[in-house]
Amino acid sequence: MEFFEGYLKKMADGLLSVDTVMLESAVNILLEVSTGGGKVIIAGNGGSAAMASHTSVDLTKNAQVRSINFNESDLITCFSNDFGYEKWVEKSLEYYADPGDCVILISSSGSSVNILNAAKKAKEMGLSVITFSGFSPSNPLRDLGDLNFYIDSKEYNIVEMSHHIWLLALVDRIIHHKTGSSGN
Repeated sequence: MEFFEGYLKKMADGLLSVDTVMLESAVNILLEVSTGGGKVIIAGNGGSAAMASHTSVDLTKNAQVRSINFNESDLITCFSNDFGYEKWVEKSLEYYADPGDCVILISSSGSSVNILNAAKKAKEMGLSVITFSGFSPSNPLRDLGDLNFYIDSKEYNIVEMSHHIWLLALVDRIIHHKTGSSGN
């Protein structure tokens, strides 16, 4: 029981460490992109890719904010083969992103080269960029977004679950905004 009490406390502390003003700023960016006719593109690796899929579907279906992710194995393997794994997300942005879009990039370590390259490409393209990272407070992804969410933990599941909950909180906040609900 001691393990679980400590684990859940770390999870709760991590979740509550988020800057809620930044969360509201992210909601405003996503709403602005949506009302401007743009879309949200979400990408990550491994567990972060799974979160990208979940969040993308919920944004589209539940919050009516058009969103895509790049989790098709044929796209990943084709672009990795042709351009290199470190460039496949960047190249996907070149092919799929339009002016006015927003890119959400998720990397637990904040040092995944393909995600860093995508952030740089998105900025070059003039897209809004929101990042989610963890591990080291000086990870390179934290300097590449317009908004940079960070969880101070080196434990993958603490980082990933905090990111997941924050991302889904954005979805729920957008739904509450659109329906006029108080969110309580």
